[in-house]
Amino acid sequence: MNPQQVIDILEEFVSENKQTHIDRVLSKRTRHVTLVFEDIDKPHNVSAVLRTAECMGIQDLHFIKNKNDYEINPIITQGAAKWVTMHHHNNAEDNVDACYQSLRDEGYQIFATSLHETSRSIDAIDPTVKTAIVFGTEADGITQEAGEKADGFVHIPMSGFTESFNLSVSAAICLTVLKSKLDGWPSLADQEKLVLRSEWYRKIVREADIILRSKGVEV
Repeated sequence: MNPQQVIDILEEFVSENKQTHIDRVLSKRTRHVTLVFEDIDKPHNVSAVLRTAECMGIQDLHFIKNKNDYEINPIITQGAAKWVTMHHHNNAEDNVDACYQSLRDEGYQIFATSLHETSRSIDAIDPTVKTAIVFGTEADGITQEAGEKADGFVHIPMSGFTESFNLSVSAAICLTVLKSKLDGWPSLADQEKLVLRSEWYRKIVREADIILRSKGVEV
């Protein structure tokens, strides 16, 4: 399916205000940083972190599923799931390996969140290299495998008695630190913006696929 063709056909059904909003969102979207979630065991955490990541301009989220499954709560996400790209790693013999390999193929350095003795503060990471941050469950953190196969460990410095934030807050802090060090997110390529715009038009235009088929577009 040609994304430009999709846009040309559907654009008349998208208001000027919505088009302007999409322009603004696309200008601030990034794939330079991504988040990985390993076996998240509380559905509301997944939904909350989806909303946080989308609000902060992150396009891609990766989910490693070995034991736990969950459904997105639309009340918590406020529709965020519609605008991000979710990658689910749940069918491989080794889902951690499958996820990490796909990230490395795209040029990402991978850091697992942990209080491991070699862990560095999140603000010590060089974010000029594409970066993936891996989170585990709030109760147990990442698995040993996820830690051993990462390129290193990171943590968020804390000053209180407790040793962790909730998942959504942790993700927001990590993203804020990395974004501030980069002085804003690196932009998407023009072709990436084009593809996303076509996907989003299909999601917001009522009966978009019926309209496209009527114009001879295979969907």
